[in-house]
Amino acid sequence: MKILNAVSLKLLQVILVFELHLFVLNDTLRATGAAVRCPERERQALLQFKDGLVDNNGRLSSWGSEEEKRNCCQWEGVQCSNRTGHVEILDLRGEFGDAGEQQFILQGNISASLLELQDLKYLNLSYNDFGDNHVPDFFGSLKNLRFLDLRSCYFGGQIPNQLGNLSNLQYLNLEKIGLGGEIPYQLGNLSQLLYLDLGENMLEGTIPYQLGNLSKLQKLDLGFNTALTLEDKDQGGGQWLSSLTSLTRLDLSKVINLNHSHNWLQMIGKLPNIREVSLTGCSLSDDNIIPLTPSKWKFSDSLASFDLSDNGFTSSIIFQWLSNVSSNLVELDLSNNRLQGLIPNELGKMTSLEYLDLSENTLHGGIPESFRDVCSLQSLTLKYNLLNEELPKILGNLSGCARHTLQNLDLSWNQITGTLSDLSIFTSLETLILTENSLNGSIPEGIRFSSQLVTLSIHSNSLKGVITESHFANVSNLKTLDLSYNSLTLKFGKNWIPSFQLDQIFLRSCTLGPDFPNWLHTQNNFSVLDISDAGISDTVPQWFWGLLTPNLLWLNVSYNSLWGTIPNSPVRFSGSPDVSLASNQFEGLIPSFLRSASVVDLSANKFSESSAFLCDNSSADVLASLDISSNQLSGKLPDCWSGFTSLIYLDLSNNNLSGKIPSSIGSLLALQVLIMRNNRFIGELSSSLKTCASLKMLDVGENKLSGPIPSWIGDELQQLQMLSLRNNRFSGSLPLHLCYLTSLQLLDLSLNNLSGQIFRCLKNFTAMIQESSSTNLVSPSISSNGSTPFYQYDINALLMWKGAPQMFKHSKLLKSIDLSSNQISGVIPKEIGGLVELISLNLSRNSLSGRIPLGIGRLMSLEFLDLSRNNLSGSIPSSLALIDRLTMLDLSYNHLSGKIPISTQLQSFNGSSYEGNLDLCGKPLDKSCHEENTPQEPTGVQEDEDSFISKGFYWSLAIGFIIGFWGIFGSILFNRSWRHAYFRFLSNVTDWIYVKAALRIAKSKR
Repeated sequence: MKILNAVSLKLLQVILVFELHLFVLNDTLRATGAAVRCPERERQALLQFKDGLVDNNGRLSSWGSEEEKRNCCQWEGVQCSNRTGHVEILDLRGEFGDAGEQQFILQGNISASLLELQDLKYLNLSYNDFGDNHVPDFFGSLKNLRFLDLRSCYFGGQIPNQLGNLSNLQYLNLEKIGLGGEIPYQLGNLSQLLYLDLGENMLEGTIPYQLGNLSKLQKLDLGFNTALTLEDKDQGGGQWLSSLTSLTRLDLSKVINLNHSHNWLQMIGKLPNIREVSLTGCSLSDDNIIPLTPSKWKFSDSLASFDLSDNGFTSSIIFQWLSNVSSNLVELDLSNNRLQGLIPNELGKMTSLEYLDLSENTLHGGIPESFRDVCSLQSLTLKYNLLNEELPKILGNLSGCARHTLQNLDLSWNQITGTLSDLSIFTSLETLILTENSLNGSIPEGIRFSSQLVTLSIHSNSLKGVITESHFANVSNLKTLDLSYNSLTLKFGKNWIPSFQLDQIFLRSCTLGPDFPNWLHTQNNFSVLDISDAGISDTVPQWFWGLLTPNLLWLNVSYNSLWGTIPNSPVRFSGSPDVSLASNQFEGLIPSFLRSASVVDLSANKFSESSAFLCDNSSADVLASLDISSNQLSGKLPDCWSGFTSLIYLDLSNNNLSGKIPSSIGSLLALQVLIMRNNRFIGELSSSLKTCASLKMLDVGENKLSGPIPSWIGDELQQLQMLSLRNNRFSGSLPLHLCYLTSLQLLDLSLNNLSGQIFRCLKNFTAMIQESSSTNLVSPSISSNGSTPFYQYDINALLMWKGAPQMFKHSKLLKSIDLSSNQISGVIPKEIGGLVELISLNLSRNSLSGRIPLGIGRLMSLEFLDLSRNNLSGSIPSSLALIDRLTMLDLSYNHLSGKIPISTQLQSFNGSSYEGNLDLCGKPLDKSCHEENTPQEPTGVQEDEDSFISKGFYWSLAIGFIIGFWGIFGSILFNRSWRHAYFRFLSNVTDWIYVKAALRIAKSKR
């Protein structure tokens, strides 16, 4: 639910907790001094409870057996009765940091020693981590318990039946703790219960009808248990729900079979005090409301919030139904349905609406004029639709009384046209999101933004013109400004001091230059800054680096012409930001303060020194991606990599680094992508890399590495998807261990001194046989606060394509083998035809002989095939003509013969694709074929290495016939007694057949 639900939920919980505290604290105060001491057995019970916990943050440091700590009533989270000294409140809920992250959590086991606290009335262990332990059964024996909150504690198992024994319980929250199994019917015994939350677990089975006994219940949340079902009509059809006359909040989201019965909607509608209903993802559709007569449409007038998101409603009948549901509806959510057509006028008649969400449907047109009269509208969300009206008209239909109340307007991801109009008339507007539309034209000079604006996002449109400081007159609350991907020019005076302090600044592809924007020096607390591709050609002033705070999340100044050195700022980032300074002209040292970022892209600059960055003693344990490619780094690569424990992606390509690959790179155990191509590394490939078992891409091409290709690549790096050793000095034969790389999609060993034959285990490359998904590689990186965000990257590959090196971005789907320019001999193995997903195959400039395998025609995905400059002979297989995706073919300079097979595909290539084969003829060559003296491809059954019928088969057949014939008839010919016996046998058989035939003919004549 949206803002109303959050507020009302919080209010309900505060009221409940307040009532419980009043009840408990009538005789319970925090003990002070020596006024009251807790009983010794309760103190010992709490200490045993502490012993079972893991308290890494010292949350329970005040608990102890020392003399000064003997009074447990003074311990953190403990409150006692002022009259009896018995412990009545135990509040150890987890705490949260400023960024909302969970901290100060307790772990471990909950000791049964808590049973000693028989006067306990309030127990709150929420937001801790008890590691899949079960909810203790003994909680059901704490008879005086009124309040039990275990939400987000990561328990497992099932809800204990014993909780039904807590006859005084008023508040029970087991939300989001990983519970499974059925809801125990014993919970229906909790006659005093006001609040029950079992949402977001893995509960299953039928919701027990005994919950209808909870006549005092005000909130019931069973939502997002995707295996829960409702009883069917034969079992009561929801009659028990009508007994919950005190219910104000009901959540049945994701309940499986709610759409199977109309009774449930009617039962919900009869609840006299219901205020909030959430039926998200219940597979409801028009069929669930069409059979209902108008008299059955009516809900209680108390209903204020209705969430029907993520269902299957399609037609405008849902709006007609809703207009009759309740006259006091304040919040309505129909997002992520299948609504079509125009937004109907009926919605504008729901004059009490404050929050309306119709996002993620297929609505078109605009906003109806009836919305002028919705005088209470505060939030309108229509993102991800097909709205195509002009923006000025849409805003005009909201400019009635709603212009004074509207706070949030989200029209993103539509097809809205026109340009911006004056927004200052919307006196309460705080959020305006118009991203990914078709807005165009110039922004008028005289328009003003709303003075209350906090978020303005209009990125990815076609707006142009000039934005000046006058547009922001009287705007003092702005926090997020996103104008990216437009053709806007920002012209602010050099002495302009904005009246706002921005938190997030997105100005990518806007024109800010050529001078560095001076107004940024007034923005000293931003967490996000993107001024990439902004036409800035200037030195970066020193004050800019001083603006970077520990809370930085994203900094992108790439694709400008910024130059100069970067000072080593003392800042240490706490938010693990992404930092991109790529494609500029920065020079000198790489500053060490960047070690505390999670993603650092310094590619395409002029940095010349990396040791200060790599070998600094400061922490680098959150750095997941480092790209310092295409700089001016030279000399030996520093051997200082052991501190980069979270590094996943490392690109050092296109520098002038030399010497051997340092052994400490082997300490990068999380590394998945290592790119070192186009440097001057020498020696053998460092064996320390064998410990980088998570590697998915290894590219050390275009260096001076030598020696044999190590076998440990196949033995230890079995997750490899891309391996490029091209253009080095590797020698020896192709190691069979490469066949262990079953995930391999790209293999490039070209331009080396490799010899021997191509291995026949190509069928082991299953990734070249199976179709891949299009997802990017996603891997976790560990942040400093212990959370686990997901870092996503694309793999880029350098291939020889159509005779020239070419970079392929997002190349996870590219499947290629390149063994060209080596000394490989022997035949092309027939197993090559099994790699049916192969896109590029280059075996050129070797010493291969024999015929082109007939099975090559099975490579239907092939786009690039180069077999040129070998010693291949025989005819071109006609199956090659079946590969309709082939865009580049080179068979030149071999010993091929015969006629080039006729097909649109093969004749479309230039004659140079076949030149240098003296006995080859036919189009596109100028040499025509003469049938009488031109060797032809064999007709009839032709030999195929993969077929059963081959020359060997015919030879076996002939030999078998000869042996069988002479084995029998040779014996008869040379052995007289065998010959007489054989002919006597034939004579007897003939006589027997004659007699049988004569008898049958005689019988038939009778």
